[in-house]
This record gives sequence, structure tokens and C-alpha cells, in this order.
Amino acid sequence: MSTKTTSSNLSVNPMGLYQAALNPDGTLNRDHFMIPVTSATPNPSSPASPVLSKDVPINPSHNTWARIFLPHRAPPSCSEEKLPLIVYYHGGGFILYSAASTIFHEFCVTLAHELSAVIVSVEYRLAPEHRLPLAYDDAVEALHWVKTAQDEWLAGHADLSTCYLMGTSAGGNLAFHAGLRTSTSPDDLEPLKIQGLILHHPFFSGIQRTPSELRLANDQMLPLVKADFMWELTLPLGVTRDHVYCNPMVDGVSKILEGVEKMRSLGWRLLVIGCDGDPLIDRMVEFAKMLQEKGVSVVTDFTEGGYHGIEVRDPDKSKPLVQTLKAFLSTTVTG
Repeated sequence: MSTKTTSSNLSVNPMGLYQAALNPDGTLNRDHFMIPVTSATPNPSSPASPVLSKDVPINPSHNTWARIFLPHRAPPSCSEEKLPLIVYYHGGGFILYSAASTIFHEFCVTLAHELSAVIVSVEYRLAPEHRLPLAYDDAVEALHWVKTAQDEWLAGHADLSTCYLMGTSAGGNLAFHAGLRTSTSPDDLEPLKIQGLILHHPFFSGIQRTPSELRLANDQMLPLVKADFMWELTLPLGVTRDHVYCNPMVDGVSKILEGVEKMRSLGWRLLVIGCDGDPLIDRMVEFAKMLQEKGVSVVTDFTEGGYHGIEVRDPDKSKPLVQTLKAFLSTTVTG
């Protein structure tokens, strides 16, 4: 995929597509985006896939559910050997995509297979129909569902005491805010025990532009106008991009301090992943530095080139990420 960044290289005006998808009542017509989806593959008699998957409801009244991914050769459910659990939140600027979207389905298959982990990919409510903080509510509700779920895959194969929250783009933002909420009352999640957060190209913004945002203002994957539009549809009505949901570096510092301090005291480790071809890279660097200054154990993996969410859209680029995740998870478990 091209990473050209000048406006003359944009073959499609992203704002034209997004504006056309807005209905008069303020809802979003997602049919405009023609997003491919993949069905779950729960049948263990089919060895074609290295990973099994199935969909399980969380809260039918909110139409939230989880797609669970289980390595095909997981230890028998009677075995004492269980697999680490990763609760994953998909990306899409809070307005697009699903746990069933092909790019996120395939990414979770890769994670489950390569990391030998059980993945629970959460279907949360999207904006503008459901503005923040409703997606955060769904993210946390999913964790409470996991801790009590009677699902045989979770009960038989997932080690609830070794749980990580992971998300890509908007999902990275979700994982962080879900972590903030749950860190202040971790006993409420027992026997689920969070060990750390994995923020993959986390989606943050703010009013004041960063140098990387200005340098990559017309980036093909995430131009500023597209990111701003997503936040306009996502944030509570009447607030700016310096709201804590969007920008934890402004008024959010004091508001998130309690949660960050709890992360530190609980011994959580955070992994922040990004690349310098992403307009958001400066925010990721500043965010990770802020957490480190608060005493949180933070590992960073910032690479050259690339683009926002590259490992999800280009599977060939996921191999270095897998190695980074393996190293992080093994250190977290044994450290």
C-alpha cells in the first residue's frame, strides 16, 4: 500500500465519502464503505484454519458480542496448562468496522496462532449513534462478562489470571480507558486479572497540531481531515478535541492520574506500538513519556516508515509485531 502523503496523490477524497455517508438524522450509513466481513469458524472438525472462532452474545440489548479465537491445537480442556487471554478492541475511528470485519478477524487469527493465546475480540457500539463514553462502557462490560462467562472455550482454555487488554487505533484508546476504569477497582474483576495493556497505534488527538500531524496532514491512510471528522462524530456533543477521551495530555492529565497511579501500583506493564509514517506518532511518543514520568512501566516499539495500523492491513508486516508481542508477554508473565 502506498504511503505517499501529498494531497495530489490522493486518488479519493476521504471527506467526500464520509460526508456522503452521513444521513440527515445524523446517523452513519456504513454501506457506503463496503467493509468485508468474515464469518466465525467454530467447527473443530475442519483443520484448514489454525484457529477456531465463534461469536457469543455479551449484552443483547446493546447488540454487543464477542468473537472468541482459540488455537486449533490448544491444550485439552482437562489440562492444567491454560493459555494467556487477550481482550482485543478493533479500530475504525470509533465509527467503523466490527469484530467480524475481515482485516480484524484475520489479525486476531494471527495473534491467537502466533502467540498461543485465547483472543476475545469485542463488538462495541459505534458513534455517531452511540457517542463516547458508551464504547468505554461496553469495553468494561465485556471484561465483567469474561470473568463470569460459562463459555467452554474460556473456561477450559483461558488463564483468566493472565489477561491483557489490547487494541488497534480507536481500540488502543479503548484499551487504555478501559484499563483506567478497571485499575481503580481491580477486585471487581476477580478472577480476571489484568497484567498489562498493549496499545497498537492508539488513536488520540488534540486541538494543537503536533509536528508529525503537520508533516503528514495529507497522509493517505489517516489525513487530518478524516481523523478530525471521526472525533467530531465520536466525542460528546459540545466538547473539543482537548477532552480527556481524545487528548489525555491536556486536561486529562489530572483526570487520569488516579488510574495511572493504580496501574503503576498494580505492576501493570504497557506496550505502546507505532511508526513514524503515522501522523499520530508524536502523540504516541508524548503519551508514553508521560506514563513513564508517572512511574508506569512502559515498553515502546516505534519503527520507521509504515502507516497507521499497517500490521492489520498488511499481514506481511505483522511478523516483527508478533516478535515484539512475544517478548512483551513473556517478560510480563515471568517478570
